[in-house]
Amino acid sequence: MTDFADMVQGYRRFRDKGWTEQRERWSQLSQGQDPKVMVIACSDSRVDPMQIFDVAPGEIFTVRNVANLVPPFETNKGFHGVSAAVEFAVTQLEVPEVVVMGHASCGGCAAALSGGFAGREKGNGGFISDWVGLLDEARDKVKAEFGEGAEAKRELEHEAVRVSLANLRTFPFVAEREAAGKLKLRGAYFAIADGVLHVMDEDGVFAPA
Repeated sequence: MTDFADMVQGYRRFRDKGWTEQRERWSQLSQGQDPKVMVIACSDSRVDPMQIFDVAPGEIFTVRNVANLVPPFETNKGFHGVSAAVEFAVTQLEVPEVVVMGHASCGGCAAALSGGFAGREKGNGGFISDWVGLLDEARDKVKAEFGEGAEAKRELEHEAVRVSLANLRTFPFVAEREAAGKLKLRGAYFAIADGVLHVMDEDGVFAPA
């Protein structure tokens, strides 16, 4: 398994090869970034957007968190990390597309479905429980229709994408740009076991890309 010492060795390989081979690209990036897509993905180590979409440095603006969730627009005081990333990508970088990408075997969605961390103290699952609570309504709907098996888990993973897209539309600057045709919101889902990317259509249905 890779530890930090291995990562440093990887950096040295990158510095000797990848960085050198793309020296001109890195020189351009040192002056600023101009990505055309923001990707909101899960923190899961198996679903790196740069690898899945095979993009070069500087091509996508990415925020990752447990279960690829976007909270609704809020103006209360607090540390709104995802909201800040969305605001920066949309209003400052002016990306024309935002993609929410869910994935199979999502631990965050599994926690939401089971409620296994409910009532836990912060530092012992409480932060996780609060965060995946964004899926409470979707979880109840999924459990009512599918129970708690594998099909329910997959459906909640899909629902996590739909919930995040709906929450994105509660941000005034997102809704305004989408209505004006300046911003497109898209959903995607990566099935780890077979490596297939599924893309969500306008009806919320996922199909292989």
